[in-house]
Amino acid sequence: MTSYALPVVSTPPEAPARTAYLIASGDLRESANAAGWPTQAAMEADITAALEKLGWSVVRANDIDPATGHGFISSQRMGMEVFRSIPREAPLIVAEAVWQYSHHVLAGLRTHRGPILTVANFAGDWPGLVGLLGLNAGLTKMGTPYSTLWSVDFADEGFLAGLEEWTRTGTVTHDASHVRALPELPATPEVELGRALGDQLLAEKAIIGVFDEGCMGMYNAIFDDELLNATGIYKERLSQSALYAEMLQVTEAEADAAFDWLVERGMTFRFGDDAATELTREQVQWQSWSFIFRSFCGAVNEQLRQFMQQAAEAKDEIKNETLDENHRRFSTQLFHMIVMSCAEDSAALEKVKKAGGAYLEGNVSDNP
Repeated sequence: MTSYALPVVSTPPEAPARTAYLIASGDLRESANAAGWPTQAAMEADITAALEKLGWSVVRANDIDPATGHGFISSQRMGMEVFRSIPREAPLIVAEAVWQYSHHVLAGLRTHRGPILTVANFAGDWPGLVGLLGLNAGLTKMGTPYSTLWSVDFADEGFLAGLEEWTRTGTVTHDASHVRALPELPATPEVELGRALGDQLLAEKAIIGVFDEGCMGMYNAIFDDELLNATGIYKERLSQSALYAEMLQVTEAEADAAFDWLVERGMTFRFGDDAATELTREQVQWQSWSFIFRSFCGAVNEQLRQFMQQAAEAKDEIKNETLDENHRRFSTQLFHMIVMSCAEDSAALEKVKKAGGAYLEGNVSDNP
């Protein structure tokens, strides 16, 4: 008879009373984590102070890494390891002052059984609230209960009242009286057009090109094919490495022509010399290369953040405008990174513009 070495499953620690555990999902890019850590640390101190006034303690689930100088969870594997030390039933705060990759912590959040509170700073110069919304959407998609709060300085009445409620009940109640059901749509030419375009999309179908979906950590942005196909939209899964290979085939003259096209139409570029903090002419050239392509897709995601910063010197300034209007065979809508909701809008927007005789190229972003 064969003898097997059975694994010993670790037992989560017990949750201490009136104690909240705190984690922070970070970026996959260490440069962003390092830049955002001082703001994150200040926010965590404010949250901790507010909880201590309520008679609670805060335990940070992982220490600051002396090698990186920050305390962000920066990979999915690291997130799994951190959650092993968090009591399964403990109140848990996910604090976000920066953009974060949700998949770093979703595995632990999916199996966590204590109350979860997501908290973000409300600051125009830091994307904590955007990161929080992506994380919240991922939790919603998973069906994991959570509450959420945000604040400018974590001392306002709304934040403190919500935090106190969460410590008592495990939930935060928000005023949702502004939410109401969509009324019956009136019989207008626009409604008639919308229904006709919907029928057309279902009958003729559309393709959206997606570069490495999920690579920005946005689990919420990935729509399952079974749901997406029911709307008449199908994915063409593309590779960022293939995009880079195609970029290398674009000539300097083609990229220059794309830049000249924008300048001739009145676009102003304020170039600098520091590629880390300023827009440079070289970055614009790389960006022009990346968006001169031939596509059979009704929409293509502008996969900029990760690929462009790792493989090419580029920023976000040049997008679909670089397509040569004299050489279009198919109109192409761009949608933000891998956000499927923007992709659906883009595919539909192309049909709406065509019906109205409007310029067909467009860009749909998840950012205002």
